[in-house]
Amino acid sequence: MTEKLFYKYMRLEDIKIHEIFDSRGESTIEVEVLDEKLNSFSAQIPSGKSRGKREATVLSFKDAEKALNELVRKEIIRKNFNSIKDLDNFLIGLDGTANKSRIGGNLMLGISVAFARALARKENKELWQVLNEKFWGGLITGKKPLIFSNLINGGAHAGNNLDIQEYMVVVDPKDKDYAATTKTLIGFYKELGKFLQAKYNLDKLTIGDEGGYAINFESNFEPIKIMEEMVKSVGLTKSFSLALDVAASNFYKEGKYNFGGNEISSEKLNQILLDYLVRSNLLVSIEDPFDEEDFDGFKELNVKCPDKWVIGDDLTVTNPELIEKFAKEKMISGVIIKPNQIGTVSEACQAIKVAQENGLKTIVSHRSGETEDVFIIHLAKAGSVDAVKIGAPVSERILKFDELIK
Repeated sequence: MTEKLFYKYMRLEDIKIHEIFDSRGESTIEVEVLDEKLNSFSAQIPSGKSRGKREATVLSFKDAEKALNELVRKEIIRKNFNSIKDLDNFLIGLDGTANKSRIGGNLMLGISVAFARALARKENKELWQVLNEKFWGGLITGKKPLIFSNLINGGAHAGNNLDIQEYMVVVDPKDKDYAATTKTLIGFYKELGKFLQAKYNLDKLTIGDEGGYAINFESNFEPIKIMEEMVKSVGLTKSFSLALDVAASNFYKEGKYNFGGNEISSEKLNQILLDYLVRSNLLVSIEDPFDEEDFDGFKELNVKCPDKWVIGDDLTVTNPELIEKFAKEKMISGVIIKPNQIGTVSEACQAIKVAQENGLKTIVSHRSGETEDVFIIHLAKAGSVDAVKIGAPVSERILKFDELIK
């Protein structure tokens, strides 16, 4: 990957780490760097709850603080770096492990993002512009990414009876601006809540980790049916469709899937998901439909659904090598990009580029344990990706919608 250079070097005068708390109230980290003029730049790193086995290591605040104080700071302070990639490669080499276990993918990404923000300030540009120029050579397509918004939560993101982790609407801005699109989405989210509360005679709606409704349903298909009927009833079928994040690794054990109260095979789960696609005209995308080691399951579904998005997340963990491998083996038609799965800005950009070069759909995504940081929106803009996955349009996630509007 060639990164365009604008300055001879960039130097950091100090790095600090702070403990903060994510949207679930759990501890995570914020990294702060000081440039040569002692200007401060920071990055908050989401924790994530549903993680793939091959993801970069996530260190606790105390372990990240120890790694910074005992290993990173003395090696990096006042050292000259020619570029974001130069810094990232130095950190990767300093860590020296395959899964970034010494420094931690979260600490490494915090330094990488904060450094990129410092560089953007130095060049007097927006962060997305700097990323676009340095990793995509300044090519801007003007594409408006779709918005994947998780409105009903299940699985690891909720305490209800749904096995499927996320039921999303996919919103196409088409000719509208993002402000109008977001307003429509917020209105739909509120109307869905009112409908669910009335239908199930609830005093209060339970909310899941990503801001979606997390009540009990009669079956794993029922939320799809309800959301589809509502999209049709309010006349949004031209701009709204549906997507699932099955997160199947969470209910897979010893070769079987515990789904809908039954222990079933990969072949049976495949049949169920194909049936969902037949029964729902609006269902266009299924993420992590099988366990991350169930390669045959992925391939069979992808081959049978050439007009749908079969998305890898736990399978691919934002790793350029894995993305290329599974794309060539026809296991997926799209991929999730989560920077803290891989641990550096340059590797996340490379993951997008590899996916695009292999004809995959690209979705830059938030995490369940989110922060107020809006880096993913800048990454999405820089890479002209196909979609952004943000969560429900509430709480700290509204900031990401706001950044998309700018």
